[in-house]
Amino acid sequence: MTDKIVVLEISAIEAVHLSGMVRQFVELLEATSVEGATPPDPAVARLLPDAYADDAAASAEFRRLTGSDLLDRRQHDADVVLATLSTGGPELDIATAEESELTRAFVLTLDDEEAGAWMRVLAAIRLVLASRLGIETEDDHDEDDPRFGIYEWLGFRLDGLVQALEASR
Repeated sequence: MTDKIVVLEISAIEAVHLSGMVRQFVELLEATSVEGATPPDPAVARLLPDAYADDAAASAEFRRLTGSDLLDRRQHDADVVLATLSTGGPELDIATAEESELTRAFVLTLDDEEAGAWMRVLAAIRLVLASRLGIETEDDHDEDDPRFGIYEWLGFRLDGLVQALEASR
């Protein structure tokens, strides 16, 4: 049985910005320790939700026992995304690049494992942004507020990837 292939087209400027977001996400993960019951950063806490809604002590113990493994998995997924993004072409300096270089599209082909890593990373970064922006429900953000543009763009990319995966099955 061969892996399914998902073809993802992305512009150079999107790739540059996404690489930067993934690198910042990796830095957040590297700065996090879950040895204690609760991660200190609310955005990281959102990545490690309570396992038991009605038992804070059990949730804290579960997080202590499994949190490091979950964050390691997120780190691995981020590494996969960065590796696949690096196949798209040379790094660009956004400040000096020509518009034609920034808008140039390139195609990434993702196997099932890579596509899964992409979905988990996009969703995780979106959760971190939601925490930073105070988004708890759909009603908590203003689509006209430019601060939410990246959050919406990540959702758009995530939705496209999910649709492509569903179509390939």
